[in-house]
Amino acid sequence: MLVRKIVLVLSSLFLFAGLASAQVPSANVFFGYSYYNTDLSSIDRANTNGWEASVEGKVIPFLGLVADFDSHYGSQNFPSQNFPGGCAVPVGLASSCTFNDSFHEYNFMFGPRVSVSVGKFRPFAEALFGGAHVTLDNSVGSDTSFATAIGGGLDYRLIKPIAWRFQGDYLQTRFFGATQNNVRISTGIVLKF
Repeated sequence: MLVRKIVLVLSSLFLFAGLASAQVPSANVFFGYSYYNTDLSSIDRANTNGWEASVEGKVIPFLGLVADFDSHYGSQNFPSQNFPGGCAVPVGLASSCTFNDSFHEYNFMFGPRVSVSVGKFRPFAEALFGGAHVTLDNSVGSDTSFATAIGGGLDYRLIKPIAWRFQGDYLQTRFFGATQNNVRISTGIVLKF
């Protein structure tokens, strides 16, 4: 009788262990092209290009934790007071004096992502929090700030472990004492594990 109970308990343990392994959360890795529209300057907006990468680990089937990184490169017009040399125009015209500077911006954020799979599609929404760093090549140097992103996207499964992602985020930074309201649109490949 005791042997039968031990065999029953061990059999149940192996059966439930097999079922539990089927429930282990999955993960995915994304890498792709990213377009970034920023208002780093108070004069105009800049259209930049770069890349975005993220890693997501599922906590439960519809909720994951995301680590997101991106880098964008471009140039923008800045007011002359940001340039160490100033502006060589009469005082009355100083407001129209600008200079163009190249810059690169890095964002590194973390947060939750909710998603649901519907056939070959997986729509998702995310809220990310972290930091950002910008470097202006010829003028005021660099700055680091808090960054937040709210957005979402859609993964389209091409074959079992590979999908294509379309993603859009509203991303806010606070460089040089001002708030920037940015738009990031990304697309690329997703590898699922």
